[in-house]
Amino acid sequence: MAMKYHKILVAVDGSKTSELAFKKAVEIAKRNDAKLLITHVIDTRAYSSIEAYDQGISQRIENDGLQLVNNYKERAEKADCQDVITILETGSPKVKIPKEIAPKNDVDLIICGATGLNTVERFFIGSVSEHITRFATTDVLVVRSSVENEE
Repeated sequence: MAMKYHKILVAVDGSKTSELAFKKAVEIAKRNDAKLLITHVIDTRAYSSIEAYDQGISQRIENDGLQLVNNYKERAEKADCQDVITILETGSPKVKIPKEIAPKNDVDLIICGATGLNTVERFFIGSVSEHITRFATTDVLVVRSSVENEE
């Protein structure tokens, strides 16, 4: 049985494991001649209380997110990925990625890092990758940080 992925979604947040997830996503997309969708979800809960004091914070965070996904897109294209798009959303990554972004774009593989930047949230209510694996209707590859992955 030949299994081929056509649309691969990789979730990035700038963390070490999302970097590893991105690298794996690029290689898998190239092997499968697949479209690569690079997404970053700006977690609005993380800065909503700060926004009351600093009106420009949401624009700065959105600009940072746009720069993040565009940087990954540029790197993917330099690595010979032929079809790369970026998706920047706001909301909860736990909800947006498996329940909205993946189904809307008809992806057949989601790749994410095992741990992201928000360690406090992970301690209290679980990781984004845990929620993705629980609620996604497609295959999910969770990339762990290890010596083997870093080489």
